[in-house]
Amino acid sequence: MDRHILFSGTSHQTFAAELASYLGVTLGKILFEPFPDGEIYLQIQENVRGRDVFVVQSIARDPNYYLMELLIMIDALKRASAKSIVAVIPYFGYSRQDRKDKPRVPISAKLVADLLATAGATRVLTMDLHAGQIQGFFDVPVDNLYARPILADCVARLQLKDLVIMAPDLGAIKIARAYSNQLHAEFAVMDKRRVSTEEVSITSIIGSDVKGRDVLLVDDLCSTAGTLCTAAETCRKAGAKRIYAAFTHGLLVGEAVKKLGQAPIEKIFMCNTVPLLEEQAHEKFEVVSSAPLFGEAIRCIISADSISSIFN
Repeated sequence: MDRHILFSGTSHQTFAAELASYLGVTLGKILFEPFPDGEIYLQIQENVRGRDVFVVQSIARDPNYYLMELLIMIDALKRASAKSIVAVIPYFGYSRQDRKDKPRVPISAKLVADLLATAGATRVLTMDLHAGQIQGFFDVPVDNLYARPILADCVARLQLKDLVIMAPDLGAIKIARAYSNQLHAEFAVMDKRRVSTEEVSITSIIGSDVKGRDVLLVDDLCSTAGTLCTAAETCRKAGAKRIYAAFTHGLLVGEAVKKLGQAPIEKIFMCNTVPLLEEQAHEKFEVVSSAPLFGEAIRCIISADSISSIFN
């Protein structure tokens, strides 16, 4: 990677170090030194003139700060004459606001897309966007990786019999179908109604009967865990034998870990796209590294190969 260099912001340095190790490179040096009033100051301490640059930053935990930090890093690299700048964003923050579903609300995913391109990003590499159409918000190429193959492999090792893949809401149907195809299992969906930002109600299960069967709940992210826990309880009441869960992005805010610990879920698989805090560790959690997948995608970008070849 002589012509290419990898940098990391401060949001998920463990992931960046793992990615660098997989690629066999050393992370480029950046000086981070905030001003006393909290403004971000940084300096790129490597020569990037004419080089292809990859910048790793997950927009999670403190999304406003880390988004701004990413934009400033990209701007600094652009002004230092980098040939290209790929924003490697394991978790793309603000992706849940991708349409106007109410009067006078923003489309924040589009705003972030515009900000990244204006700052100087020439490509975005991310994983499991909340909605696939967000790729269309960008005027630069976007590579959206899928965590399902690596998470489904973990589930397959459990050798579950008579498995039902469950989408906890209508938005997860596409993900559930993909898991269903890979694991050769039936799938069903729950009819969810959102009561508030933290509370949901589920009225019915549509599709396969779960009585006496193992269930795998799948989704792209888990924030407050309200949807997942309500879905798990609904499956238990419907007679499910054992319940598992798999999701890509473990935001796990507020009482999410406590809720999941009390929920009737045997094991939970998630990717490391968002840093899991020390106090969030739980015996139910199995964190699966997505760094190798990102590493292979970066190699494809460098060699101009098709990223879809990774999954073939």
